[in-house]
Amino acid sequence: MSETMLDLRGVSKSFGQKLVLNEVDLTLPAGSVLGLVGKNGGGKTTLLKCALGLQRPQHGDIRILGEPAWELSATGKERLGYVPQKIDLYPWMKIRQITAYTGAFYPKWNKTLVERLLREWELNPEDRVGPLSVGQTQKLAIILALGHEPDLLVLDEPAASLDPVARRQFLETLLDMVGERTVLFSTHITSDLERVADRVAVLKDGKIIYSGELDALKDSVKRLHVRAALPLPNDAFHMPGLLHAKVTGNEAVVSVRDFTPDLPEQIARQWSASVTAQDLNLEDIFLELHHG
Repeated sequence: MSETMLDLRGVSKSFGQKLVLNEVDLTLPAGSVLGLVGKNGGGKTTLLKCALGLQRPQHGDIRILGEPAWELSATGKERLGYVPQKIDLYPWMKIRQITAYTGAFYPKWNKTLVERLLREWELNPEDRVGPLSVGQTQKLAIILALGHEPDLLVLDEPAASLDPVARRQFLETLLDMVGERTVLFSTHITSDLERVADRVAVLKDGKIIYSGELDALKDSVKRLHVRAALPLPNDAFHMPGLLHAKVTGNEAVVSVRDFTPDLPEQIARQWSASVTAQDLNLEDIFLELHHG
């Protein structure tokens, strides 16, 4: 049986009167790359910090690498890599010093991998950390998180400050690790997730409204274009999984979450209409789910 790397059950987290996570359930199987998407300020960072044992929820149970997140052992921590959204490194150190310093904490540190990534990402080991640009600092933080080849890599908006070339290099590096590593990857750049993720979790209003295979989500959420012989009533479309419908005369655009192959035929018969189903990319799906 495949190891469950992360398991959240009924996790709720509030800050004062603001409920940020509301009975969140989330499971991450070993070997998966899970993309976590949600609106900015919607609780993604809080979810990751709770999962890592950096914040304690008021309710629920979290196990990471088979251990309680809040009581993770030193051995468990050695199996983790983490890139936070806000990166705080020692500004007085040179890059070669901070990589050596970080590597000293891990019994398994791949110096060859670190040196290769520094070359590929054009980071000079003799440069000091303090004057680095935001993008360079982000690259360095990613390298430091990869250096001990963690079993579980947690990334909070890791490519947000990278230029398109650096983002592509980062994704290629991430893809090289897929199959050996498990990755939990939070981002608002949905095109990045489509390149590397096989699973996706959608966070909305503090709840996970979808968690599963990315391909299954794409098969489930569709946009239907309907053209009927006669004008359609505004409330023409009532069906399971309806996200929203826009009716204009005898035409309608209908978004559904529980698409089945026979649905267009049903609508066509009911309204004497022609119906075409449109596949959506992850960004469109995200917008539809947050519309509905």
